[in-house]
Amino acid sequence: MVTSHLRGHPIEILHGEWVFSDTKEPTALTHKDRDCGHCNLPATVEGHDGCLGTLKGVMNCCCGHGDVKETYVQFLDGSGIYGEDAVTILDILKRYKDDD
Repeated sequence: MVTSHLRGHPIEILHGEWVFSDTKEPTALTHKDRDCGHCNLPATVEGHDGCLGTLKGVMNCCCGHGDVKETYVQFLDGSGIYGEDAVTILDILKRYKDDD
């Protein structure tokens, strides 16, 4: 069986398509409706990870949903950081956001 994770949820290939392992629902159709499998927060209205929200100076980012090596931050200038460094930067940016 081929398996992986999507937004912190175990997924697998079933009948030629990726599905969530727990519900067998196709990931392509339902991934936006699922809360994060790590922090259990829904995505924001804008589609951002619930634990991050909107961060100043960030083009896009991902908390990694429990997998540090999947964590990344892409800044407005197009540069990016990944993994542990991204986790550190996200922690700083979240604190700064909360001070606004």
